[in-house]
Amino acid sequence: MSSLPHLDPAGHARMVDVGAKPVTTRVATAAGRLQVSAEVIELLRGNGLPKGDALAVAQIAAIAGTKRTADLIPLCHPIRLDGVEVDLQVTEDGVEITVTCRTNDRTGVEMEALTGVAVAGLALHDMVKAVDPAAVLTDVQLIAKTGGRSGDWRRS
Repeated sequence: MSSLPHLDPAGHARMVDVGAKPVTTRVATAAGRLQVSAEVIELLRGNGLPKGDALAVAQIAAIAGTKRTADLIPLCHPIRLDGVEVDLQVTEDGVEITVTCRTNDRTGVEMEALTGVAVAGLALHDMVKAVDPAAVLTDVQLIAKTGGRSGDWRRS
């Protein structure tokens, strides 16, 4: 158990000390989707949802979520975000959510990208729930990351 970086030798949770790590450029992309009914798709494409512009709300929510990650994930370090890109694509049965985060810091931005996707999906769910309470946020996952000691990684 002590080989896991977030556990001390006694097996207790701790925040990893990253103070001695070099500052490097790091990028992470995460994705997920909100599955919704055909009625919601029609309303999203026509800007007719009762609560307003769901995609605009989700975009801002994603960015806000990335900025609050360290407040939400107990052992996550607060980092400076240099950039956040949010892409929302309405498909035939849902909304594809992609968030890319960039930093120059001592630790990665994977959790920020994942949090951005999750918060965007939750905001979308809130916006569409009056029309489709059965909407499902699914497939939230890391797609790729670059930088840091462990190097680059891409989901195959």
